[in-house]
Amino acid sequence: MKRYMALDIGDRTIGIAVSDLLGLTAQGVETIRRRKLEEDLQRLGELIHEYDVETLVSGYPKNMNGTEGDRCKIVTQFMEEVKKAYPDVGVTFWDERLSTVAANRSLLEADLSRRKRKKVIDKMAAVFILQGYLDSLH
Repeated sequence: MKRYMALDIGDRTIGIAVSDLLGLTAQGVETIRRRKLEEDLQRLGELIHEYDVETLVSGYPKNMNGTEGDRCKIVTQFMEEVKKAYPDVGVTFWDERLSTVAANRSLLEADLSRRKRKKVIDKMAAVFILQGYLDSLH
C-alpha cells in the first residue's frame, strides 16, 4: 500500500509528515534543514523511497483573504523541481492557511518550551496539512 507525504515548505526548513498505510492518520517524520536545492531534493527522495510515497501533498500558503502571494510562487517553483526529480510521484496542493497556527496551539497545549516548539513546528504543520487532506478524502 502506498502512502501520502506532506511538505510544509519554508525558506530554512521543510516539515515532513507521512500517512499510515491505510491513509487515515498523519505522523510527523522530520524537518529537513534547507541547504542547496540538490541536497533538499536528495533528502526528499530518500524519504519518498523509504516510506514508499505515491503522492506528495504540499502546503499552499494562501493569504488569509484567499489570494496567492509570493509564498505561493516559491512553493510552486520548488514543487516544479520536485516533479522534475521524481516524475512518478503525484503532487497536489492543500490550503495551509491555519496549519501553523493549529500546530503552534497544540504544541503550546503540550506545554513545550519555545525552543522545543521551534524545532518541531514545521513537522507539526506538515502533520496538520496532511491530516486535513486525508480527512477530505474520507
